[in-house]
Parts: sequence; structure tokens; C-alpha cells
Amino acid sequence: MLSYVIRRVLSMIPSLFLASIIVFSFIHFIPGDPAVVMLGDMATPEQVQQLREALGLDRPVYVQYIRWLSGILRGDLGNSIFFHQPVTRVIASRAETSIFIALISMALIALIGIPIGVLSAVKYNSWIDQALSSLSMFFASVPTFWLGLNLMFIFAVMLRWFPSSGFPSVIESGNWSNLRYLILPCLTLAAPNSALIIRLTRSSMLDVIREDHVRTARAKGLPEWKIILKHVFRNALISIVSALGFTFVALVSGTVVTETVFSLPGIGRLVVESILRRDYPVIQGIILVIVLLYMLINLLVDLSYAFLDPRIKYS
Repeated sequence: MLSYVIRRVLSMIPSLFLASIIVFSFIHFIPGDPAVVMLGDMATPEQVQQLREALGLDRPVYVQYIRWLSGILRGDLGNSIFFHQPVTRVIASRAETSIFIALISMALIALIGIPIGVLSAVKYNSWIDQALSSLSMFFASVPTFWLGLNLMFIFAVMLRWFPSSGFPSVIESGNWSNLRYLILPCLTLAAPNSALIIRLTRSSMLDVIREDHVRTARAKGLPEWKIILKHVFRNALISIVSALGFTFVALVSGTVVTETVFSLPGIGRLVVESILRRDYPVIQGIILVIVLLYMLINLLVDLSYAFLDPRIKYS
């Protein structure tokens, strides 16, 4: 197991190197000049040129890449052009919101999606299965912004149960009740993703239910709940865990619409704002962190297979 983990970690190095080249190249293909964006349309060409020289943007692209890569090897992602702060500090200032949203949403997705998916598979082709399948299809097809606005109108404006926008930091204030600001955004994200987990859990369970060892277990007279939990659900869990892992990364990086609707200071909004400002170092830093996070989550998911199914060996 340890040798497998070491091999996987070492294999991340060339992947990250390739990702850094692709990210840097694509970012510099974005039309627009950061110096012009910062100074405005009224700036003179001389002022723009002075700022480009100060930022190092007048140098060849490969020179800028080598400087950026050497900084990464020292743990430095560079300085934000707009915020005039280290990129790591800018990302850290927005990471709290996105991490809390991802964790709470993942808990809701697992608690809602897996049990309903199991129930739908156990009650296959019944009115319960058809009702749950129709409900999951509805939430999977609902636009996120539409759902978020309706939740905000009902629970924040009409009932006044939850705040409608913003998120005071829990870490800075030490006030955990601030997490109530994230209830509506997390429900908005959890609804469509829970629907996908319901569909995946149902189909995975049905695939296993039809296998010979399940029929053998029933022939032996085992209780139905024991067959479902021990022989069906456990075998179907591998594909469910894989989907949950990818969903977590998507929640951290892809909450732009939800963060915009609820005015949350997260990573998703920071990416959009940085693209509009042509803040190259921040964009590059966020994408590289997300690539690394994706690789680590993928590694953890692969390692979890050995615990879920003892037949899988990494020796």
C-alpha cells in the first residue's frame, strides 16, 4: 500500500508540470492587458508601458513562465496584480467560504442522495421508485440560480428563517452560528447533486441486485435487509464514493452561480473577478490548486476502494 501511495504521489509531479504549462499558456491567450485594465482607458501608452515593465509583463512569455515556475518550487504563487498581496493570501482569504460550502453540501448530498437511491432500488418499479425518480429528475434539471432565488424568497424574505446573503467569517469571529448564512446556498447546491447521486446509487444497486451471489444469498434464506446492506450496498458503494469525490472538487471550484446569487466571498467568485481584472497570477494559482486538489481527492478515492472491497489489492 505504501509503495502504491509513493508511486501515485510521484506520478503527480509530471502531471502538475504539464498542467502548469497548459494553465499558463491558456491564461496568456485571454484577450486584454492587465495594465490597461488597472489604469483604465484614459491612461497614456507611456503609463501603460511603465506598469507593464513594473509587473514584468513586457518580458517574453517563456521568461514569465520560468519565473512563475521557480516561485512555485519555493512555495510562492506570486503576487496578485489587483490586490497587491501574495496569491496564497488572496486564495486563503476566500477559501473558508468555499470549504464550508463544500463540506456542508457534501454532507447533505450524502445524507439525502444515498438513502433515497437505496430505497428507490429496493422498491424498483413501484410507485415509490417512480415518484422518487421523477423528483430526482426534476431537481437535476432545475437551474441552480432559479432554485437559489426561490429558496431566498421563501426562507429569507417571506419566512425570515435564514439570512439572504453574505457570510461573516467563522474563523475570525469564532461564532459558529454564522454557518446559518450558508444553509440556503448549500441547499441550492445539494439539490441537483443529490439528484445525481440518487440516480447513480439506484443504478449501481440494481446492477448488483441482479448478480448471482445476491440470488444465492436469498436462496440461503438471509434476511432481506442483510442482503441489501452487506451484499448489495457494499458492492455498489465503490462507484458512489467515486462520484462523491468528484462532486466535492466540483463544489469547491464550481460554485460561481451560487456564490453570486447569495453574495458569498468564495473561490468561484474570485475566479470570475480575477478573469475580468486580468489578474493572471491569481487565476493561475487557483487553477493549479484545484488541479492538485483533484489529484489528491482522486488518490484518496482510489485508496478507499481497498477498504470497501477487500478483494482489491495495491501490493
